[in-house]
Amino acid sequence: MGTVMLRILSQRADIWGEIRLVASPRSAGRKLAVRGEEVEVLALSEEAFDGVDIALFDVPDEIAERWAPVAAARGAVVVDNSGAFRMDPDVPLVVPEVNPHAVHSRPRGIVANPNCTTLSMIVALGALHAAYGLRELVVSSYQAVSGAGRAGVETLRQQMSLVAGTDLGTNPGDVRRAVGENTGPFPEPVALNVVPWAGSLREDGWSSEEMKVRDESRKILGLPKLPVAVTCVRVPVVTTHSLTVHARFQDEVTVDGAREIIATAPGVVLFDNPEAGEFPTPADVVGTDPTWVGRVRRALDDPTALELFVCGDNLRKGAALNATQIAELIAAERR
Repeated sequence: MGTVMLRILSQRADIWGEIRLVASPRSAGRKLAVRGEEVEVLALSEEAFDGVDIALFDVPDEIAERWAPVAAARGAVVVDNSGAFRMDPDVPLVVPEVNPHAVHSRPRGIVANPNCTTLSMIVALGALHAAYGLRELVVSSYQAVSGAGRAGVETLRQQMSLVAGTDLGTNPGDVRRAVGENTGPFPEPVALNVVPWAGSLREDGWSSEEMKVRDESRKILGLPKLPVAVTCVRVPVVTTHSLTVHARFQDEVTVDGAREIIATAPGVVLFDNPEAGEFPTPADVVGTDPTWVGRVRRALDDPTALELFVCGDNLRKGAALNATQIAELIAAERR
């Protein structure tokens, strides 16, 4: 995400003064390009936040827990991409296209950025909720390996080199034998495979990633009792998460009405013509900012339900872009 964040800051409108880069002591002294200038990385310390108006955190949960309150105490508004504060009732969880008003109430001086899987669908879902009133959500995710960081991408590429040009995938266990123990951050081989697991184990067999989608969707949409069922699956895609969405609403829905809402919603692209073979896929969506929506159908047995297929770049809108948009909302308060 850090690399994508620097790229996005260089692409969007320049509303910033000084941009300060802070990292662990082992990275201090490196120089990285931001807006065409070489900026030296500073070591993380309390003094590094002096004079900072907005601090964008992309660090592990334990680092955010320790240092985000420090930055806030020294006068910065923290935009945190970790999971440390997302469900804290005193920390707003913000998606600018859905609940921008929430950014203004931040008792702890911290604003949380949602998980990449949630962000891959929530902009489109928020627009439909505003029109129809969401009452139930069933989601399956098809998550790119970059959601597990550099190790995830490297693992997929290594495994692909092992299986390329072979007839593997035709006999039980042949892919696992070829890959050996080289499964990286995944419990099973991801090349020539799909893995029905993302995150860590939670109660009753649910994964942490599945619980994030449930809990975060409820908080962002302001629906604390929304029934949500999620299954998260890892697929052999480098970047861009996809999801199938079954959404039930308070009112009867129509495909034409839903398509109009999706097509005019900020941050959403409707790409939906199956007859012509047109629908979103990660190979086309990667590197773009919007949420892409296709396969819009009314449920066969429920006139209040819609079926959708959604794609979103998990490193852009799913992380760095949304954090930047939050920071821009905060910056607008100070102009």
